Amino acid sequence: MVNGGYYKGTGSGSMGEHTKHGGYKINHAKVRTYVVPRGLRDFKLTPFVTKNMQPLKGDFEGDPKGGLSGERYLERWKKENGMD
Repeated sequence: MVNGGYYKGTGSGSMGEHTKHGGYKINHAKVRTYVVPRGLRDFKLTPFVTKNMQPLKGDFEGDPKGGLSGERYLERWKKENGMD
């Protein structure tokens, strides 16, 4: 027994069985289905992501590679963390 008998697992239970020829046969009685409750069209709560935020643009003037520049990253790292 691990951790006093508790086994977390991955939450990915089997949905069928393996065949003797190396295939997999799905048992549709074991497949998870999720039903959305009725009345959610006018639901007031939202996910934790706001819909009111405007996209931000980075300032990468003078750097032809933009935000993906390794040189720009190292330059900033040295400025913030000192020479190593």
